[in-house]
Amino acid sequence: MKWEDLADQPCSIARSVAVIGDRWTLMILRDAFLGVRRFEAFQTRLGISRTIIAERLKLLVDEGVLSKVPYQDRPVRHEYRLTQKGLDLYPVVMAIVHWGDQHYAGEAGAPLLHRHKACGCDFAPVMTCSECHAPVAAREVETRVGPGGDKGVSA
Repeated sequence: MKWEDLADQPCSIARSVAVIGDRWTLMILRDAFLGVRRFEAFQTRLGISRTIIAERLKLLVDEGVLSKVPYQDRPVRHEYRLTQKGLDLYPVVMAIVHWGDQHYAGEAGAPLLHRHKACGCDFAPVMTCSECHAPVAAREVETRVGPGGDKGVSA
């Protein structure tokens, strides 16, 4: 399967990877969640070519993950803000952060801590069932074909 064919697959993971599966796109999303908004700031933090950043930002804007908003008139300059679709990626990004903290943090521990503003406590992201609110682990989940799936293909 070719990279450009992922978006057309009848699989939510493949379609998502077509948008956010590139390493630089994930790093741009990380920075966006950390409050970075301007092209120059992305470039400074990531240290990659302007072309790569421009391509990834364009994809994220085209897909509705980021919005391009003018912050200056003369000359016109834009910043990139997370849309609701982009904010909906927060659990995905936090799951990657948590996995990285568990398996790749140095001896000193996680490089960043996340504090829940409402209660003031540092937290680790936990996936829970939307219905019973119990924590959910991979071995506790089964799949079945959904309304958008192909009945002839097993899950």
